Amino acid sequence: MGTASVRRIGLIIPSSNRMVEQEMAHHYPAGVVVHINRLRMTGPQKVPLKQLLPRVTEAAAALVDAKCDVVTFHCTANSTDDGAEGEAAILETLEKAGAPRASSTATAVRRALDVYGARRIVLVTPYSQAVTDHEAEFFKGLDIEVLTAVGHDLGNSDAYCAAPPSFWLEKTLATRHAKADLYFVSCANISAFDVIAELEAKLERPVISSNQAVVWDQIAGHGLGLPPGARGSCPGSLLSKL
Repeated sequence: MGTASVRRIGLIIPSSNRMVEQEMAHHYPAGVVVHINRLRMTGPQKVPLKQLLPRVTEAAAALVDAKCDVVTFHCTANSTDDGAEGEAAILETLEKAGAPRASSTATAVRRALDVYGARRIVLVTPYSQAVTDHEAEFFKGLDIEVLTAVGHDLGNSDAYCAAPPSFWLEKTLATRHAKADLYFVSCANISAFDVIAELEAKLERPVISSNQAVVWDQIAGHGLGLPPGARGSCPGSLLSKL
């Protein structure tokens, strides 16, 4: 495949994330190359978004140097932390750094909810309940009703990574809600791909995760010029909506 036909995806992720390469990166369609830049921005390195944005600028500019067609700020908690204004600030920062197309985890999830027409969701996270409730406020600001928001308080990135897919299967099934339009398993640093299809079958509703939503958003929403039907091997029904 010639260099001109390659599409390049740029991801800015927390330095502690170990699931983007392990779970997510190899699910893109043929002809898509993933480039990753890391920032210290979670746990003890977490700072207010305003202080983080200069570092985002530098990370995005490096991915622009690599000729990335789209650059995504991929951290669920940070991209939803300051609501719609925070999401807009992240996108503006990426664009000012030269990203031809810009997105964030919050943007990808928001677009996924729109494509399903989901107005009532269940939120499941590895975070503390306080952080989970704060994330729920992001969706409430979009006029999305969060029927249930469950944080499992796993403590830190090591514990997030250590939780097997079966953990997310069990915990998400336990949140079954008759009125839910969709279930969102949040966090870019968890392993949930292997159970999305099973969850959808058992819950009879769409199920999305942070990593899955970002793959879909980068393929579907950014005019990469991929061949019709190029969807990679991501699980779940979301990738059928290209």
